[in-house]
Amino acid sequence: MDEKTPLAGGLGTNYSGAAPYPPQGAAPYPPQGATPYPPQGAPQPQGGYPPYQQGGQPPAGAVPQGQGVPHGAMSSPNEDTEPSAPPPELASLPGYSNIGFDGAMLPPPSYQEVIQEPQQRAAIRSGATITEDQAREAIIEFVSEHCCYGKGPALEMKINDLQSSSAFHYTLETFGEGRSTKWTCQPYMGEGIVVSGSPPGAWDIQAQPPAMFQTNKLEVEVPNTASVKPCHVCGARGYKFCYMCLGSGRRQCAFCNGTGRISYYEDGEHRHKHCHSCTGGMTTCFTCNGSGRIECRKCKGRANLRWFIQLTINWTNHLEDHIVERTALPDELIRSVSGEVAFEETSPRVWPVNHFPEQEINMASKGLVSKHGSGFPSERILMQRHRVRIIPVTQVGYHYKSQTSSFFVYGLEHKVYAPDYPAKCCWGCTVL
Repeated sequence: MDEKTPLAGGLGTNYSGAAPYPPQGAAPYPPQGATPYPPQGAPQPQGGYPPYQQGGQPPAGAVPQGQGVPHGAMSSPNEDTEPSAPPPELASLPGYSNIGFDGAMLPPPSYQEVIQEPQQRAAIRSGATITEDQAREAIIEFVSEHCCYGKGPALEMKINDLQSSSAFHYTLETFGEGRSTKWTCQPYMGEGIVVSGSPPGAWDIQAQPPAMFQTNKLEVEVPNTASVKPCHVCGARGYKFCYMCLGSGRRQCAFCNGTGRISYYEDGEHRHKHCHSCTGGMTTCFTCNGSGRIECRKCKGRANLRWFIQLTINWTNHLEDHIVERTALPDELIRSVSGEVAFEETSPRVWPVNHFPEQEINMASKGLVSKHGSGFPSERILMQRHRVRIIPVTQVGYHYKSQTSSFFVYGLEHKVYAPDYPAKCCWGCTVL
């Protein structure tokens, strides 16, 4: 879930009593006294082209629109690339002097970790077991889920052994909060800008996660960091000259190649006629609709940008697990089935499991808790949770015709793992 929430002085806030920027009646950027753009005497795009003489050539001395366009004033299909550093005119704000555009992570301030030895822990219960009838029902259900498996062996096999055991699944979750800041901008729409003091520190801004142990993201504006600057992409014009027609508003006709005439053969002679697709060899540019200009995609034609520091808060749930399973059943199958929760604790900092009958679980808990304690230096740990699930596993031995083999029934759903089932080919579908 992504959210964009303005704080005080943030995006979308209606500031009562704040004057619009620039003030009503004042000239827009560039500031008064600066030379307007384009310079006086430079050709002005009018959306047209000087009348052509015969053959589609401009009259002597005519300068087509678009020539002499200053560097950087021409549009490009890929003009929205962000700069690698903030514009030099952006003020250096207290606590944010090294902010760029990359959203660098900010390490959290030191805080008192709450690590307490847990209270008396309850005894661990043993796992569930299944009967022969339940094992047969499980293999019949398993066969029905595979169209090419014959159900004859499932009905006729002689079950001669049930070996029940338990798999143990330990999981540790560490819910952390990371924060990063960067300069960002949006088109300035004329709203008031209120700066009431120094901006708060990135870790001083209050925010609550929508839910614990769920990865989420929140973007907010740091209060008292907003300012209005001329658009650096279009030079505060609100537009760029069209890259297809070079600002002229017209392009060479594709039918007559700019000649204004089309050749054809008639009565053994080559003849010419006026091109009906253009006027004098030129057509209106479809990219800019003949205006010679394209609205600046950065400022959306507003000529100015509202700059501010954006705080991104990432809540991340780090999860690791360890499985103890002593049979030939693949360990990864244990993760996808349910079992009995034999142990669960939630705390700002959990204490490793140390009372489980299976010592491998105790060792795994100790190692993962230690790893998570120092594994996320750029995040503040908000909460931890760990649990142990007991998943029942039964190895079912059977004899069918001349074959002796086994399959596994595991999980409270009684899922089946039977790699050696006798009738797995399409011919088995006819077996009753």
